[in-house]
Amino acid sequence: MAAAPALKFLSPAWFSIVMGLSGLALAWRRAVPLMGEPALALSIALGGLAAAVFLGLAGLSVLRLQRHPEAWAEDLRHPVRHAFVATLPVSLILLGTLGVALDGPGALAAAVWWAGSLGQLAVTVWVLSRWWAGNRAGGLQWATVTPVLIIAVVGNVLVPLAGVELGHAEWAAAQFGIGLLFWPLVMALLLVRIASQGLWPERLMPSLFILVAPPAVIGLSALALGAPALVGWMAWGVALACFLWVATQGQRIVSQAFSVGHWAVSFPLAAFAGLTLELGRHGSGGPMPVLGPLLLAFASVIVLGLSMGTVRGLRQRTLLAPEPVATITPISG
Repeated sequence: MAAAPALKFLSPAWFSIVMGLSGLALAWRRAVPLMGEPALALSIALGGLAAAVFLGLAGLSVLRLQRHPEAWAEDLRHPVRHAFVATLPVSLILLGTLGVALDGPGALAAAVWWAGSLGQLAVTVWVLSRWWAGNRAGGLQWATVTPVLIIAVVGNVLVPLAGVELGHAEWAAAQFGIGLLFWPLVMALLLVRIASQGLWPERLMPSLFILVAPPAVIGLSALALGAPALVGWMAWGVALACFLWVATQGQRIVSQAFSVGHWAVSFPLAAFAGLTLELGRHGSGGPMPVLGPLLLAFASVIVLGLSMGTVRGLRQRTLLAPEPVATITPISG
């Protein structure tokens, strides 16, 4: 268990590890028709690991709240870090989705999915409510606009992945619409921020890969809601464009000292691989049956590297320590 001084720095961003592991487990589950039982076994193993990490982080987060309530309060006030709170309900949505994918629409999977779905909606409303402060402290200042906002505001597009099979297609479609509405809005804010203020601090550069996640998940969710394969192809094209776009900054991302922020790369890559595999399963033809496994292998190597880096960082105590994530001063209050 983390020592008390280290526990203080266990921010909600650590739940991005659960997102990465769950996303990769779901991608391997989609590879079962192509790769058979080994893919299923790996999906189950990754899913079990994701659940274990979630339970461990949840327990430590409760302990952190008891021992360091001021640290939690600072995270909630911080102009950038507050959006990472959404990684918790998103993790629940993904774990519920994984439960449905591996074991069918059972009661436990439904309960986890509902907790994540409603939690994500609550976080979205909370984050958006801050924007009413305008450009004052705590509001929508340009310095606070980073790709992390996508998790908090656009993450609602994940809900149909399990919602349809659980028998809640209408609610899933409604929450999907919320994410679909705010995706282009957040993208526009990001572009205006880059044009007017420049890029965010270097330590946040790995979050660029979050841009790949919305189109990839939108494609998967649209297919789950019954959209034709061509809609999935359109979403895949946008995801490909975003991937190639952010890949041009790969050297800047790799050059950063390893931090938990690098896990922002994991889920988007897994979701992109998952959509590619799903299109291949739909018999869309083209390069998907070959490209899907290649992207899945790439995402798996990345997650393995991130896992090794995390273990090494914990052993060397370079993680769970104050990090210069941003040069922004948290708002008072």
